Amino acid sequence: MAVPGARRNGRRGSRSPEELKEPRLPLYLKNTLWIEHALIHLYVCIAMEALDQLLMACHCQSINLFVESFLKMVAKLLESEKPNLQILGTNSFVKFANIEEDTPSYHRSYDFFVSRFSEMCHSSHDDLEIKTKIRMSGIKGLQGVVRKTVNDELQANIWDPQHMDKIVPSLLFNLQHVEEAESRSPSPLQAPEKEKESPAELAERCLRELLGRAAFGNIKNAIKPVLIHLDNHSLWEPKVFAIRCFKIIMYSIQPQHSHLVIQQLLGHLDANSRSAATVRAGIVEVLSEAAVIAATGSVGPTVLEMFNTLLRQLRLSIDYALTGSYDGAVSLGTKIIKEHEERMFQEAVIKTVGSFASTLPTYQRSEVILFIMSKVPRPSLHQAVDTGRTGENRNRLTQIMLLKSLLQVSTGFQCNNMMSALPSNFLDRLLSTALMEDAEIRLFVLEILISFIDRHGNRHKFSTISTLSDISVLKLKVDKCSRQDTVFMKKHSQQLYRHIYLSCKEETNVQKHYEALYGLLALISIELANEEVVVDLIRLVLAVQDVAQVNEENLPVYNRCALYALGAAYLNLISQLTTVPAFCQHIHEVIETRKKEAPYMLPEDVFVERPRLSQNLDGVVIELLFRQSKISEVLGGSGYNSDRLCLPYIPQLTDEDRLSKRRSIGETISLQVEVESRNSPEKEERVPAEEITYETLKKAIVDSVAVEEQERERRRQVVEKFQKAPFEEIAAHCGARASLLQSKLNQIFEITIRPPPSPSGTITAAYGQPQNHSIPVYEMKFPDLCVY
Repeated sequence: MAVPGARRNGRRGSRSPEELKEPRLPLYLKNTLWIEHALIHLYVCIAMEALDQLLMACHCQSINLFVESFLKMVAKLLESEKPNLQILGTNSFVKFANIEEDTPSYHRSYDFFVSRFSEMCHSSHDDLEIKTKIRMSGIKGLQGVVRKTVNDELQANIWDPQHMDKIVPSLLFNLQHVEEAESRSPSPLQAPEKEKESPAELAERCLRELLGRAAFGNIKNAIKPVLIHLDNHSLWEPKVFAIRCFKIIMYSIQPQHSHLVIQQLLGHLDANSRSAATVRAGIVEVLSEAAVIAATGSVGPTVLEMFNTLLRQLRLSIDYALTGSYDGAVSLGTKIIKEHEERMFQEAVIKTVGSFASTLPTYQRSEVILFIMSKVPRPSLHQAVDTGRTGENRNRLTQIMLLKSLLQVSTGFQCNNMMSALPSNFLDRLLSTALMEDAEIRLFVLEILISFIDRHGNRHKFSTISTLSDISVLKLKVDKCSRQDTVFMKKHSQQLYRHIYLSCKEETNVQKHYEALYGLLALISIELANEEVVVDLIRLVLAVQDVAQVNEENLPVYNRCALYALGAAYLNLISQLTTVPAFCQHIHEVIETRKKEAPYMLPEDVFVERPRLSQNLDGVVIELLFRQSKISEVLGGSGYNSDRLCLPYIPQLTDEDRLSKRRSIGETISLQVEVESRNSPEKEERVPAEEITYETLKKAIVDSVAVEEQERERRRQVVEKFQKAPFEEIAAHCGARASLLQSKLNQIFEITIRPPPSPSGTITAAYGQPQNHSIPVYEMKFPDLCVY
């Protein structure tokens, strides 16, 4: 049996030194203090319950006499360090906030409550359950303050930055810990109850209510704390929470206020233009989500502003990637930029441009397309171009990124009128970009043209080049060419054919280029073709075949085989679209001959991973070629213009060649003179064209001015003569001119109208000279056989 004294000694020995220094209270005193605290808490609860009952019983006219005392009591409870009293004070304040007052109060202030409730929202109590209750009480208190003051203009303005900077971050702080709260749920059975009591859910509901009550002039003050909170807590890089926050914002505010949020995000993106690429990419991703939601409401005047900001950030990112720093020069204190992060940011910008543009109506989308195209740099005679390797890279990367953006915008673009979809100024700039040496830029231009022309979703059906024996398996959607499309092709067809022809002659073409060219030719044939267009496209493809056969450009073997294969695939397609049996038979015969003797001239052997090519393409026999004479013959019999089919296609050379880096002014002029002399039937007799210089132009201008002066002087003399000369002189002058005119007419009639010789033969005139006797036609005798 244990000794009682030893037990007491053992307990006394187990006490810590700090406990030995403190006075030990008897047990009855401890119980007494506990009872006193319990009674005080009970009295406080009874007192607050009484105050709540009085508050609920007060009439609206007399409530102001009581509220001040009530709020002082609530403030005392909130200042307490005991969680139970803080929660009790919060509940009383929430009951008060739900009372609607008719009489305004001019001197009531809620600054203390905003600060205290915000502090409670950030509670870090050791006990998880108590911490959750305190945070929920703080959120409920903020919700009560908002309800009490948001619609009362005579109360303290809750939308002031000093209040919003406390309320909004407090709500976001609890939203931010939603995953942590959910991960600590005790069991699945308790999950619904726990979810209802979650501070994150309550904070989201309060934030939605706050933003839903925001007026036009208060949106900025409500959004700015959100941006600052995301910056301070580095929440742009994961971007999941940032996207969730702005989805809540966009779906909570009134639709007509959406463009204000977009403007705030654009301004924040500009303010962070020198931040890390991951931060900027996060802002752009959030902007993309917000813009798509805003487009369903009212975007307002921010459409071009948004695209202008995004394109400006795109150009800045290109500069950062080229220079390696935000300041343009690398120094000891400069932050080094990672190129792959900038590339990620650029892709995010391009994706945002496309996703937002896809939600716009057609007329706004057309404006955006023109706006982006105007930003694409192009070298010209009148535009300064950055020199040096860095400048060339900057121009090239800018062109590529903007063309990528343009491709994103044009994808899925539906417009019934091609004249409005591809206006002249846009098409000129786009096709001039196709003259660049860069293969990637040319490919983007072809893809953009395909996106505009494809209005029935046929593009993917021509993703691979082949010679199908029956194209009905493709299930093409073909409509009759409209009048607007016919007008468009009359105006721009030669321009399109010319750029297709020049693109085929590029040495740097790869399989993707030929696939894009085939798709473009096929879509023009389906979407925009009439009989005249079909004839011109056939002439164009036959000219491409001549390029591969003659090889004046010294193309590699792969390029020549690819051009042969491209021509075979397109002529196989167009022959089945025209449904002319003789035309189809000729194309089929040539394809079958190639399969047997020259498979390297067909797409099935060329456009594969390992092309099977021929080392010698010189001396190709005529049976392997599509003959222009044969095609013009068979199509002419079916109503097509055979005369036009017989003419070889020759591209029109325009001033756009000057925009290409490959040609200088002198080369362009000499090329024009060479083509003119080649096409002229009198090229042996023609003299070389005069060189155009400044003096020549000046002389032409001066001569034209002199001719105009002489003509003006002659007219003045004629008018003066008829005004001052006597009548007899004017009559004699006019009579002489009339007799001169009559004599000239008689000579013309004598030459052009010679009567036939007289049936009676000739008569002899004076001096023994025979003279034909002219008999009028109406007196001549004709044999009966001539009368019908």
